[in-house]
Amino acid sequence: MVRHSKNANGSPAVDSASKAIIEQLQEDGRRPYGAIGKAVGLSEAAVRQRVQKLLDQGVMQVVAVTDPLTVGFLRQAMVGVIVDGDAEEVADTLAELKEVEYVVVTAGSFDLLVEIVCEDDEHLLEMIGKRIRSLPGVRSTESFVYLKLRKQTYAWGTR
Repeated sequence: MVRHSKNANGSPAVDSASKAIIEQLQEDGRRPYGAIGKAVGLSEAAVRQRVQKLLDQGVMQVVAVTDPLTVGFLRQAMVGVIVDGDAEEVADTLAELKEVEYVVVTAGSFDLLVEIVCEDDEHLLEMIGKRIRSLPGVRSTESFVYLKLRKQTYAWGTR
C-alpha cells in the first residue's frame, strides 16, 4: 500500500518516487505505467497503485489540455476581484461557474484572481458585468484580457 503522510499545511506529502511519476505524466499523460515504472525504478503495478492514490488524494489530475482558441473560445481573461467580507465564500461561488478555469485567493491588490474562458467579447462582457460583479460580496473587478498565449505549462511543483 502506498502511504503518504501529511505536510505542514495538511496536504498529502508526496515522496520522491511519486514526484518522479508525476514528472513522467507531465511529459506525457498517456505514457504507459510499464514505461513509467522503468523510468522511475518501480514495477508497473506499483506505479498504477501510486497513480491511483495520487488521483484519489487530489494531488494530481490527468487531463487533456487544450488551447482555447482552437476549440472555439476566442477570449480569455484574468479578473482581479476585490471582495467585501469572506473572500473564500466568493471564491467557492466563482469556482462553480463553468467558464471559470482557475480561482486563487491572494494577498495583495486583489482578494481573488479568476481566469475565465469565453466564446467571444459579448460572452466576456456578460461574465464580468452580469455574473461576477453581481455576486454578493464582490466590491470591484479589474480585467486583464489575454491577447496572445506565449507559454502555458503544467510541469511545475515537483522539482
